[in-house]
Amino acid sequence: MKNIVLSIFLLSSIFCFAQSPQIEKVNINLLIDSAANKMLKKPLIHSTSIAIVYHGKEYIGHYGELQKGKNNCPNNETIYEIGSLSKTFAGTLAAKAVCENKLNVDDEIQKYLTEDYPNLKYGSQPILVKHLLSHTSGLPNMLPLEANTILQDFTNYETPAKINLLYNNYGQKDFLRDLHKVKIDTVPGYKYSYSSTGSELIAFILEKVYKTKYEKLLTEYLSTSMAMQNTKISLSDLEAKKLAVGYHSDNSIITYAMPQLPWGASGNMKSTIPDMVKYIKFQLKNNKIVAKSQKSIVKFDHEFSIGYFWNIATDDRKLGTYYLHHGGVPRSQCYIFIIPKYDLGAFIITNQSGAETSKVMEDALNEIFERIITEEKKG
Repeated sequence: MKNIVLSIFLLSSIFCFAQSPQIEKVNINLLIDSAANKMLKKPLIHSTSIAIVYHGKEYIGHYGELQKGKNNCPNNETIYEIGSLSKTFAGTLAAKAVCENKLNVDDEIQKYLTEDYPNLKYGSQPILVKHLLSHTSGLPNMLPLEANTILQDFTNYETPAKINLLYNNYGQKDFLRDLHKVKIDTVPGYKYSYSSTGSELIAFILEKVYKTKYEKLLTEYLSTSMAMQNTKISLSDLEAKKLAVGYHSDNSIITYAMPQLPWGASGNMKSTIPDMVKYIKFQLKNNKIVAKSQKSIVKFDHEFSIGYFWNIATDDRKLGTYYLHHGGVPRSQCYIFIIPKYDLGAFIITNQSGAETSKVMEDALNEIFERIITEEKKG
């Protein structure tokens, strides 16, 4: 993590909600306040929600306005689009299937496909399940292939509308048809190439393994294992009214929600901040499913590995080995960090999505992490 000089101060009038202090070494609520209010001074950022779990205690803060001038601060009932964080849930379900001996990551994916896909290999080297989980399959980021061209110009005002039009009525049969058009140009298992196509295929495989629709499999597991009642792919009409509006790039007009993808495992999940706290707590537990999901599948260098869709920062000199993922859709971006060395986890989200959004969130979390580390070292 970058070495950031910390200057703690509280800007009043912007802070909307935070849990009452439950701290020992450092006031986490004040750290969240400081980081969030600095965020709101950045261009285009006018709301954020931040959750920290530290030594089992939870701290939540909501700040700003979802719509500028509307005085509608986000709260614990606000439902957010969490984008590609959805992949970590698919990875957790895959780890569960492995632990239950229902799935072998060394299986060829062809084993689970109902049609023959001779194109899903490089020479004699087939794509395996573990290649999907580690973004080393060689599959394109998105299907249909046209989506990748559109997303190359992500900040263009027309991009959200083009993506929505492309995915209008694009279902699972269309995805499996377009999978025949893919050409693998490298040996699977070695080259990192981010692939939402791969995470959609994991959902398909999990359906085959459990003989249950992916969304049902997901929501039942979250509900029973983590008490996450408000995290799902599809929303009811009542829930949809609580979905946060958001803004794309520097466009001041509210933009489209993320369109429905064939299975939704790569970027369609929605959640609340209290539910994301529960997810952090689950990921900090030392149980066999978490351990499996966080186990490195491919180590690219001494600093970076991939687990079951988790990005793994290996042996960071300050944070130790930690797990993270970024999520982004045309109108929101977020991060999750799981840092076992300090029994620490964090989730941050803002309802704006542009070229600089991720850095703004990284800076906010870095400030919080730096202070916690400093206090830990003091003992």
